[in-house]
Amino acid sequence: MAYDEHLADRVRELLAPGSPVTEQKMFGGLAFLVAGKIAVAASSRGGLLVRVDSTRADRLLATTNARPMEMNGRVIQGWLHVDGDDLRTKRQLTRWIEIGTATAESLPAKGFGRR
Repeated sequence: MAYDEHLADRVRELLAPGSPVTEQKMFGGLAFLVAGKIAVAASSRGGLLVRVDSTRADRLLATTNARPMEMNGRVIQGWLHVDGDDLRTKRQLTRWIEIGTATAESLPAKGFGRR
C-alpha cells in the first residue's frame, strides 16, 4: 500500500511556514525532514509516523489513540503511529506535526566526519 498522498499534501501545507523541510521516500512512505532529521512521515500503512521525545512517549500513549510504531514486529523507540481517523482535522494534524517537528529540532546535529 502506498502512503496517503492527500495526507502528505496536508503535512506539506502545514510545514511550509516553518524551517526548511525536505522530503524523502522511505519504506514505501514519505518522510518529512526538519533540520535534517525526520519529524513525521506519511506511512505506507496509513496514518502518520511521528518522532517523539522519549520523555513524552508514555504520556502520549496514555492520553491519545497513538500507538507505538512497529517495524517487522519490533517496537521502534521514539516513534508513534497515529491513525488517519485521528488526523481528520487541521487541529489534530497540526498537533502531531508540532510534536514531531519539536523533537526533530531538539536532536543534536549529526557529526559527519568526526572521529
